[in-house]
Amino acid sequence: MKKDIKFSTRMTSENRTKIKILAAKSGMSMSDYVTACCLGKQIIVIDEQKELLRQLKGIGSNLNRLTVLANMGKVQIISLDNAARELAEVNAALRTLAEGR
Repeated sequence: MKKDIKFSTRMTSENRTKIKILAAKSGMSMSDYVTACCLGKQIIVIDEQKELLRQLKGIGSNLNRLTVLANMGKVQIISLDNAARELAEVNAALRTLAEGR
C-alpha cells in the first residue's frame, strides 16, 4: 500500500532508540513497526528463525531427493519417520515461541 501521508510525533530519544531497535529486530521499518503497533497488530519475532529455516530447508531438500529417486524407480519404499519427527520438533518449537510471547 502506498504511503501518502506523513505523520510526526514527539518522543524522547531513549524511546526512539528503543523503537528503532525493536523495528530492526522485527525486520520492519520504523514506520511499519509503529503503524502495526498502533493498529493493535501482534508482532512476533522469532530469534531462532535461522535455525528453524535451516531445518525446514533440510527437510524439503530430503523430500525432493526422495521424490526424484521414487520417480526414477530407484526407491520403492520410503520411510518418512525422520522427516515427520523433525517437522514435529519444528512445530513444537514454533508453538513454544508463539505461546511465550
